Amino acid sequence: MRTNVAGLKIPAMASRRAFTLIEVMIAVAIFFSCMFAILALVSSALRNARSLQATDADAGMIASQLAMTNRLFEGMSSGDFGDIYPDCRWDQDVGEASSNGLFQVDYLVTRRVGQRDVMTTMSILLYRPESPPGSMSKGLSR
Repeated sequence: MRTNVAGLKIPAMASRRAFTLIEVMIAVAIFFSCMFAILALVSSALRNARSLQATDADAGMIASQLAMTNRLFEGMSSGDFGDIYPDCRWDQDVGEASSNGLFQVDYLVTRRVGQRDVMTTMSILLYRPESPPGSMSKGLSR
């Protein structure tokens, strides 16, 4: 038997050492911090995997290629997206919107879904003063 500060006798079984409340709370805090870090990592991995999923063809893909050119020529053109989007095709119509080198480009992307075609359109304006004059300047010279 042991005695405490007040002089009372403590049985040997009661003097066993146990975890204090502070130690338990610190252990729980460390455990939950680790769990939240793992949860954030899994969430980030799922978000990245979702962003890698296949997307639909977009007119912006064609527009970005045309935006990198310095000269535009009026007229229509069309094509497809190759093996990347086998059921999609695009049409492009370039026309001079103003006689100062401002061009309007209209896009039509057609995607085959089952038995029907789904069409999306987009129009952009591009300023390309280096481009040869088109129908607007011909109309002004008459």
